Amino acid sequence: MINRRILAEISDSLSFFPVVAIIGPRQVGKTTLAQQIMSESAKPTLYLDLERESDLFKLNDAELFFSQHTEKLIVIDEIQNKKDLYPLLRALVDHSREPGQFLLLGSASPELIRHSSESLAGRIAYHQLHPFDLTEIPDTVSQNELWLKGGFPKVLFAKNDDLAHRWMENFINTYLNRDLLQLGLNASPKIIRNLWSMMAHLNGQLFNATTLGNSLGVTTPTVKRYVDFLEEAFLLKSLHPFSWNIQKRLVKTPKIYLSDTGILHHLTGISNFENLSGNPIIGRSWESFVINQILTLKKDSVRLYFYRTHHGTEADLVFTRGLSVVAAAEIKYSNSPQLTKGNFLAFDDLKAPMNYVITPSSDDYLFKERVRVCSLKAFITNYLPNL
Repeated sequence: MINRRILAEISDSLSFFPVVAIIGPRQVGKTTLAQQIMSESAKPTLYLDLERESDLFKLNDAELFFSQHTEKLIVIDEIQNKKDLYPLLRALVDHSREPGQFLLLGSASPELIRHSSESLAGRIAYHQLHPFDLTEIPDTVSQNELWLKGGFPKVLFAKNDDLAHRWMENFINTYLNRDLLQLGLNASPKIIRNLWSMMAHLNGQLFNATTLGNSLGVTTPTVKRYVDFLEEAFLLKSLHPFSWNIQKRLVKTPKIYLSDTGILHHLTGISNFENLSGNPIIGRSWESFVINQILTLKKDSVRLYFYRTHHGTEADLVFTRGLSVVAAAEIKYSNSPQLTKGNFLAFDDLKAPMNYVITPSSDDYLFKERVRVCSLKAFITNYLPNL
């Protein structure tokens, strides 16, 4: 059992909110985390898995069923399979404002699990569980292993590469042929597989819906809808351009990243570190890994953007809090990184108190005034918590 970083936050929410939800992609460890919470709960607990017919049957008269277990913490897994529960949960928690009544587990964002925001606003706390990050893995797993395999537990700790490969293929097929359809995506699994694979090969590049639509034989608005849906299902992440109060000819298109580098490497046919090292996507793969780690570990009050103008001025990351730029960063797959003129121009434009150059494992040193070179591990340990 590996303790997940957000366990304490969830326990804190359960002591205050009537309903707490753990959301995140399938197989990321939500059920295991819930079982740990149940084992440590001071209250009796009840677990329902809404993918089991027997548990769904218990909720034919959900109000009656829940009324018989009012003293328990009720854990409902795969809540997206019965979205009509939300109005009832609202009525129940409004009748008794006791904290820690329900723990919900879901494989989609609150927006995709329809009615949740309207029905439970002010009564529910959401916590997103990400794949394993660098602060959670044991010492037996290296940074490169996490980067190559991704953070899904079954892949990261598989007995051999063949089992990891088969698990990942089954994971992708299950999403394509069942989960996305159940969540409401009305699209051909073949088209979504092709789109997902294209997004892997274009990982970290500017999103061009028209080009993708032409390749897939669908309209530009349809591509945008599909990509938005995959993001709501935690399979893609978008990074938007920073543009506040800067009078420049700025790029206005988002960059799209796969949410796990294990999926990225599987879809691009990369099976080991030697394949990755010789592949042209290695720089964008490293960038994706760094961004996913930072998105997982940053404070909620910190927002992430990228900065780019049509004249070649660019920074991979802009960290903001409110309306203020608190840092900028360039991500380099090199322990002897070289910055371009465009990088320095971006740092000048953004006027951040400190700019970072994030590398795999370099020494930590001041490159010049307000520009620090450091490894990813040093950045997330020493600098990110202070932003």
